[in-house]
Amino acid sequence: MFGFLKSLLGDNNENEIKRMRVIVEKINSLEPEYKKMSDGTLCGNTKLFKERIANGEPLDSVLPEAFAVVREASRRTLGMRHFDVQMIGGICLHEGKIAEMKTGEGKTLVATAPVYLNALSQKGVHMITVNDYLAKRDSEWMGKLYRTLGLSVGLVTHDMDFAERKFAYNCDVTFGTNNEFGFDYLRDNMVIYKDQMVQRDLHYAIVDEVDSILIDEARTPLIISGPGSKSTNMYSIMAGAVAPLKENEDYTINEKEKTVSPSETAVAKVEKTLNISNLYDPANIEMSHCFTQALRAKALMKRDRDYVVRDNEIIIVDEFTGRLMFGRRYSDGLHQAIEAKENVKIQRESQTLATITFQNYFRMYEKLAGMTGTAKTEEDEFIKIYKLPVIVVPTNMPVLRTDYPDVIYKTKKAKLKAVIQAIKDYHAKGQPVLVGTTSIVQSEEISALLKKTHIPHNVLNAKYHEKEAQIIAGAGQIGAVTIATNMAGRGTDITLGDGVAENGGLHIVGTERHESRRIDNQLRGRAGRQGDPGSSRFYLSLEDDLMRLFGSDNIANIMDKLGMGEDDPIEHKLVTRSIEQAQKKVEARNFDIRKHVLEYDDVMNQQREVIYGQRRKILTGDNLKENILNMIHEIIDHEMEIYANEKVYPEEWNLKGLIDDAVKIYAPKDTLNIETLGNFSRDELKEFLCKTADNAYAEREKLFGEENMRELEKIVMLKVVDSKWMEHLDAMDMVREGIGLRAYGQKNPLVEYKIEAYDMFQAMIASIQEDIVKLMYRVNIVRQEQPTLEDHLKGATTSHGDTEESTKKKPIVNNNTIGRNDPCPCGSGKKYKNCCGRNK
Repeated sequence: MFGFLKSLLGDNNENEIKRMRVIVEKINSLEPEYKKMSDGTLCGNTKLFKERIANGEPLDSVLPEAFAVVREASRRTLGMRHFDVQMIGGICLHEGKIAEMKTGEGKTLVATAPVYLNALSQKGVHMITVNDYLAKRDSEWMGKLYRTLGLSVGLVTHDMDFAERKFAYNCDVTFGTNNEFGFDYLRDNMVIYKDQMVQRDLHYAIVDEVDSILIDEARTPLIISGPGSKSTNMYSIMAGAVAPLKENEDYTINEKEKTVSPSETAVAKVEKTLNISNLYDPANIEMSHCFTQALRAKALMKRDRDYVVRDNEIIIVDEFTGRLMFGRRYSDGLHQAIEAKENVKIQRESQTLATITFQNYFRMYEKLAGMTGTAKTEEDEFIKIYKLPVIVVPTNMPVLRTDYPDVIYKTKKAKLKAVIQAIKDYHAKGQPVLVGTTSIVQSEEISALLKKTHIPHNVLNAKYHEKEAQIIAGAGQIGAVTIATNMAGRGTDITLGDGVAENGGLHIVGTERHESRRIDNQLRGRAGRQGDPGSSRFYLSLEDDLMRLFGSDNIANIMDKLGMGEDDPIEHKLVTRSIEQAQKKVEARNFDIRKHVLEYDDVMNQQREVIYGQRRKILTGDNLKENILNMIHEIIDHEMEIYANEKVYPEEWNLKGLIDDAVKIYAPKDTLNIETLGNFSRDELKEFLCKTADNAYAEREKLFGEENMRELEKIVMLKVVDSKWMEHLDAMDMVREGIGLRAYGQKNPLVEYKIEAYDMFQAMIASIQEDIVKLMYRVNIVRQEQPTLEDHLKGATTSHGDTEESTKKKPIVNNNTIGRNDPCPCGSGKKYKNCCGRNK
């Protein structure tokens, strides 16, 4: 039925490609004209395009000319002319879609045309990559083209100071990583003064390796945190208490769900060790939390798989790339539990100051686009979460790679034996081999086996991005053997050495299937770039995690019935298909998990938008007096509801309570008394309270001066909002942790969470108003220097997902101070740091 509809209506992807080819023909028709232009005339088009767009002409009408200019400028500047399929990819990106383009199709160059076109609107374009190395490489490489065309180019990296960071965001094109952009957004919503913000409005972003950033890394949020006050002693005590516990006797592990559940015997043993009667008594909430994390650390977190111990520290291993994530920490006490388990120094827990998921950060862009070699398998998620359709762009040259069916062995030992033999055979022929593994441990295991056979090889060291790129770039030379974890090194092409193409090209050996088909496709996609020959095969065993948990029963039965030995493999397309079905199940489950996390964060996101929106109004507002007075009058309205309700007789009003509350918040002492207030009607009483509050406020303004009062209003409002928001984040974390238990009472936890979140948010808003008003009537002014962003964020750390890293101090530059990258005031045209500021 589906095939009939497809033949009747046409494939949507094919229809889109046909539509875009018409636009490419227009671009091609302009090429002869632009080839004749001088460099000055060609680059002068940028100014003309900007004027047309400023006058209201839509970008789509400028697209053919802009793309043609970029192609010609690239040919002259970089020596690279965009292929037609690269122009199609560029059109996809301009239209806010994901361009799926195979490895080696030149995605870095593809982005230049839509980046240039969208930068002409002068609102800033963000080019987002997965690591600092690629951001720096691309900003220098493609930056030549943008600068030739008259655009400014900025780069945001982790170690930049404030002035450099702000300069980078004010450029037409800004390169950086997803983490840096996200953290800068959070920091911008924590500053005290508007000129301490670095980002402009989020206009247009292209995300490179979009599947890695928007799916793999989007499972957990970005967090900026400060030092907490909880003791770490309990983690050491609890690590000792859970150490003797045994799997299947004291706890069970659900490997599919990656959860651990303690039995009653485990709880009883821990209670006996700690000499307490009830671990789950409300008074022992912190203790029970530590128990949960200690058990997770013991049962689920494996050394040299999830983390490594180095220099008396726990360092997290990225499960998708195998990279060591220096400076990052698991959140919610898990990192402390692992430190206690491994007997290394336990660091203090932290308090969340600001947090956001990548989903909610990237959905704030006015227009978002992405590119990768592997996205179609996750198209449903891209559409549902980000409203990003995926367009599969044809390759410039036909793909000649041969993908052989998977082979499956009974045991891991037999599989590894076959893997080593395959590597030996291809190496003997002089054909390069790229070996893909799913963990660092597996990489080291295969490396050790290759050393025994005296086969020279490289293990991709993912600690240093530049070295990583060099190793992967050389993986196509004659006889090269390279071992890579989860295809780290993305963003770098493997070019075949002399004679390799004639010898069959690069061969890919997969040592295990990943949970996600995308990761397998990334590995396969390394061979067969730009019409090169190549081949690939995956070697599996029934002991592999994916096979053991999701798909091995039927295959094991077949092998047993056929009487197959340990070293006898099964090789059939049906087997490959059944494995892909297992992967689809896992992908669907993982999508549900990510969607579930996002549903909860969406509740917080609505509140975050309100708070951050109010913050920005405060930052940009010159006179907030009216806002403060409105808050005062709202508090008086609330007091009237409580102490002098219109449904209550005047003689029953609680005037003493009203006076106590008013004096506590806004009324000077001895200005209110029961005798005076008792003579008023309700309207007169409210009017008198408002007049008392307004007069007291006017007296404080006279005392401090109008200018100081306006500044004080701004600082007090920001400080109170930030403080209450931090408390709210902590409180919501606690609610989120226990809300799942509501399901036992036949209630929907998400609905319950929304109700709790709404009530808590309303209470927070009321508390914010009361504290602001109270402070405005009580606080005194002490003269000191303007606080810097560092003063405000003192002790703060940044975290991604379950991790955290220390923030370097970044000085705030005064309006009158010249930034190191600002134009020199002497008029030389050079940057200040390269001219008059050279020796400063």
